[in-house]
Amino acid sequence: MDRNELTELHYITDIRNIPSIMKLGILSHKLASKIPHVSVAMEEIQEKRRKKVVPGGRPLHEYVNLYIHARNKMLYKRKEQHNSLCIIRISPEVLNIPGSIVVDKNASSAYARFYPSPEGLIHLDGELVFADSWTHPEDKIAEWRHGSIRCAEVLVPDKIPISFINGVYVSGIEAKRKAEDLGILCQITIDPQLFFL
Repeated sequence: MDRNELTELHYITDIRNIPSIMKLGILSHKLASKIPHVSVAMEEIQEKRRKKVVPGGRPLHEYVNLYIHARNKMLYKRKEQHNSLCIIRISPEVLNIPGSIVVDKNASSAYARFYPSPEGLIHLDGELVFADSWTHPEDKIAEWRHGSIRCAEVLVPDKIPISFINGVYVSGIEAKRKAEDLGILCQITIDPQLFFL
């Protein structure tokens, strides 16, 4: 993948977390656990992430995890909650934050490879990462692999300052109203396709 292919990165969260994020930035799992927030994480995946250490780096929970593209398996599993969710649009300049890591698939995967950012992007297959679908009905192993690749990540140590936030995506009018009612001032874009609608 070429860096020019990345116009933004994505962070999936509950809309109710946005006011806190706009004050504190996006926090790592470890730092976020110290403040009130609404988690959208799947506990079985967090259990794997809790035990994982980035090779040559720190525990996985000490990084903010951004998706290369949020229309992936994780969001699909939460699609029924779309009116409560948003996707924060993050500037690709976060790739230059010291200590950031590019992961070629979901970081909790046993087969994930970790590379320094931003040069690690060359190890990602853009066609697979940005594919509309990861299903392969004729080949379940290919589907499993592609689904994991579709969840490729960028890991940023500790926190992402609000200066890197470019706006939020929501699924529709109801979610947009929720965001506006919370006083969210950044650009709110409705994109139902991103939320599998």
